[in-house]
Amino acid sequence: MQLPLAIERLAALMGKLPGVGDRTAQRLALHVLGQPSEYAQALAQALAELHGAVRFCSRCHHLSTAALCGICANPHRDGRLLCVVEDVPDLLAIERSGEFGGLYHVLHGVLSPLRGVGPRDLTLEDLVRRVDEEAPEEVILATSVSVEGEATASYIQTLLRGRSVRLSRIASGVPQGTDLEYLDQGTLGRAMRARQPLERG
Repeated sequence: MQLPLAIERLAALMGKLPGVGDRTAQRLALHVLGQPSEYAQALAQALAELHGAVRFCSRCHHLSTAALCGICANPHRDGRLLCVVEDVPDLLAIERSGEFGGLYHVLHGVLSPLRGVGPRDLTLEDLVRRVDEEAPEEVILATSVSVEGEATASYIQTLLRGRSVRLSRIASGVPQGTDLEYLDQGTLGRAMRARQPLERG
């Protein structure tokens, strides 16, 4: 039995979300239909305003509604520590662990030649500039423990070679091939505490 076009259209859009299959998308569309019309209107307005209201922090590339995100604008964060993450979900996961009080730098991806992602597609130039200008004592490479994550960490290590900054890499408690956003807080917290120093070039 075919559903009305409006529901099919909404389900098709929901189905483009990560991790949402056809059945789940259809259930979500029917759920929205079952809510008061005010809910659907509020949802539509939130989606319509999303791109205009959210920008990238000019300093760390985290999501923000102002020039600086809440983390960069917080004077109580430890500027001596700079944690490099692949994407925003990784930053949020580390924040939930409660084990890190420094600043972040979001790459928005990892190096992946097979997918056409090179150094210029990431925020690597800004990272080097930040290290030169802000002179943190330690840069923590918190990319995922995968082939691409390790390659990206190694590339950053090469970029920062010769600078008087301590490089470390999260390792302990992070299984091979696991995305940080899916780790529990305890495991991620231990990984941050047990980060390993990297040799300077």
